[in-house]
Amino acid sequence: DILIESARTLITRYKPNVGCLRSWDHHADQWECPVIIDNMLNLELLFWASRETNDSTFYNIAVNHARTTMKNHFRDDYSTYHVVNYDTITGNPICKVTHQGYADSSAWARGQAWAVYGYTACFRETNDSIFLNFAKDIADMIMDRVKTDDAIPYWDYDAPVTKETPRDVSAASVTASAMIELSTMVPDGQKYLDYAEKILKSLSSDAYLAKVGDNQGFILMHSVGSLPNGSEIDTPLNYADYYYLEALKRFMDLKGINSVSYTHLRAH
Repeated sequence: DILIESARTLITRYKPNVGCLRSWDHHADQWECPVIIDNMLNLELLFWASRETNDSTFYNIAVNHARTTMKNHFRDDYSTYHVVNYDTITGNPICKVTHQGYADSSAWARGQAWAVYGYTACFRETNDSIFLNFAKDIADMIMDRVKTDDAIPYWDYDAPVTKETPRDVSAASVTASAMIELSTMVPDGQKYLDYAEKILKSLSSDAYLAKVGDNQGFILMHSVGSLPNGSEIDTPLNYADYYYLEALKRFMDLKGINSVSYTHLRAH
């Protein structure tokens, strides 16, 4: 009941003229109808609610949001803007900017991860190949753009790289989980599974996996919340841990592994 009520609350933020769920209410003087790429992760709740209630309203709003975001959030190379601000009367984009990334034109790392995860989930829920093909294009872009040896991206793909430039482990966790699921949906899925496995091995190394009892009780180290706003820089984040655990579970299920220990993670 609580989840269904949450979904009903969420769709009150849907703007029919735009075709999207509005994100923030703050900075009303700056934003008319801001939509962040992160909203793609909210759609799973709506798909679930549609099945539970047999009310297609949730489903239709989720699909409309995904299609509108596909149309307006992405560049020619399938990288995504962080924020698109819409005119609520015409439904047209007013501007395309960033709030947590390096620049308006840059590829904020976690935004790219939200995108590949969101469209992979949309295909799972709709079986519409337009979402699958889009997820593949985003995944291919990520594998091409992330140049780090261990596949853990810097906080923004376009940020200047120095010894002090932070990685974003949360982006890597989300990407790994998405690509494991994506690998099961396409004939050439092995490349996505291999990439996800590389990420998981890196996350399970001493460089990112905290020792038991350290790191304020979190599993992974070295995530970035919002560097431009001075918030959560090089710190643990709960969603980094969540998607890491989800990725491990998906990988284990796919490989038929029954259990994995902390020592096993360290060793492999």
